[in-house]
Amino acid sequence: MLSSGVAFLLATTCMLYTMHNTFSDIKNKLVADLGCGCGVLSIGAAVLDAGLCVGFDIDSDALDIFKGNVEEFELPNIDMVQCDVCSVESLYTKKFDTVIMNPPFGTKHNQGIDMQFLKTALSMARGAVYSLHKTSTRHHIQKKASDWNVKMEVIAELRYDLQASYKFHKKKS
Repeated sequence: MLSSGVAFLLATTCMLYTMHNTFSDIKNKLVADLGCGCGVLSIGAAVLDAGLCVGFDIDSDALDIFKGNVEEFELPNIDMVQCDVCSVESLYTKKFDTVIMNPPFGTKHNQGIDMQFLKTALSMARGAVYSLHKTSTRHHIQKKASDWNVKMEVIAELRYDLQASYKFHKKKS
């Protein structure tokens, strides 16, 4: 099994590669990265020549790291917005060609937030939405996609061991 850090980088690399080479959804596109954190997906999209990539996150500490990463890579085609992702969809309705994200999983403390992120992404995108999710939620996401009249396709699957990072994490993955 891969470590969670290596597996995440592998998953994001595969996701970005497929978006760029198979679907032409990065180069010269206006890309949103919801819940961007430190900017891994945004930076990857910018390196693949996104016209502009805008990262959205509520966490100011993560955005400070993101800003440092952008400066380190000297990428002019990235911007960031500090906000609650779930409350901005009306400001950005159909403003982005492509939306990418690795949403929060939605645990007992923020149940359903992954679906809120997905709904926001769909409202912000003129084109495709790419999102990383646990395999165990696939049936639920397929049902939601059907309810929302949205075509959903699994384009990659990756198995890895996600280490417990909080005290309340009890199950082994």
